[in-house]
Amino acid sequence: MSPIVIVGTGLAGYSTARELRKHDKESPLVIVTGDDGQFYSKPMISNAFASNKTAETLPINSAEQMAKQVNAQIRTRTCVTAIAPAEHSIAVGTQTIEYSQLVLALGADQIRLPLAGDAADAPMSVNDLVSYARFRTAIEGKRDVVILGAGLIGCEFANDLALSGYRVDLIDIAPQPLGRLLPAEGGAFVQRQLAAIGVKWHLGTSAQAVERDGGRLRVRLANGEALHADAVLSAIGLKPRTALSQAAGLAVNRGIVTDRQLRTSAPDIYALGDCAEVEGLVLPFIMPIMHAARVCAANLAGKAAQLSYPAMPVIVKTPACPTLVAPPAAGAAGEWRVTAGDDGVKSLFVDAEGKLLGMVLQGAAMAERQALSAQLPPVLK
Repeated sequence: MSPIVIVGTGLAGYSTARELRKHDKESPLVIVTGDDGQFYSKPMISNAFASNKTAETLPINSAEQMAKQVNAQIRTRTCVTAIAPAEHSIAVGTQTIEYSQLVLALGADQIRLPLAGDAADAPMSVNDLVSYARFRTAIEGKRDVVILGAGLIGCEFANDLALSGYRVDLIDIAPQPLGRLLPAEGGAFVQRQLAAIGVKWHLGTSAQAVERDGGRLRVRLANGEALHADAVLSAIGLKPRTALSQAAGLAVNRGIVTDRQLRTSAPDIYALGDCAEVEGLVLPFIMPIMHAARVCAANLAGKAAQLSYPAMPVIVKTPACPTLVAPPAAGAAGEWRVTAGDDGVKSLFVDAEGKLLGMVLQGAAMAERQALSAQLPPVLK
């Protein structure tokens, strides 16, 4: 009997394996990963400096420990090069692995800006333990870090590095930080609070070139300004890993397209996590992944289950500016009603009848988190 095969050992892959074992303790299970298979909380990376967490101390379990926990064979440092849906197999180099059912938990890659300059390849991205270790080494004993992108990851790293004693310059083409998530007043509050711990903002402009300047880097901006840095961190955003699936003929849009049972367009192939798109939603956060893992595992075990998402507010890991975000659905009709003070901002997105469709709570407004969260509609009924 061919095994169930899971590709990926991030939160999505390992959570699916754990949930599967609640239904089925014995079916053969193979987990394939391109890295060393250690289990760790990826969201902890963006605030690991201030807590003095290293790439060696972040992991919770080794691949060997995870193999015992989920009764699986884990093939580490093994890259999948092709998927053959008709043959029910995947290629790993010159070998093939046959599957009864396949789960794609491939994750996402950092988006890279097209940059000019003789150091255009110098900006680093942090998306796993290996890249985090490389970045820590690069800035050890240094002072100046330039961050490209003031979204969630950029702001979290800026907060963490500033609290760890680094001088941080944060660049974004938008006129405010977290521009896709917050109304203007909320963005201004983030900007003030992070500026208070030393973050320097460069908004409404973009990095055009990165050049070598002795042993340092010079970042040239579209507004003519030049910044000097010991390291440049790119945090522009994430792009779901879809190339393998697309080459195999699976339906792909922003992510690998699935139905609400997490089934892709090919028989016996599922997808979840950062690489997957469910009814137009790509949600690279912990709670959606945990919900999806439970549904995927049930379906793998032959117990039909449909995915639904409750309201899932996200806490932005910026201790200098406590922020909780529950964005309204894309295209939702309504308006932001904002109450701003020196110690916090409450932003409520309501429809014409005053029904709460989304919210942002910051600073002192976080005290209303529980009461307001109960009024939010589900993300996916």
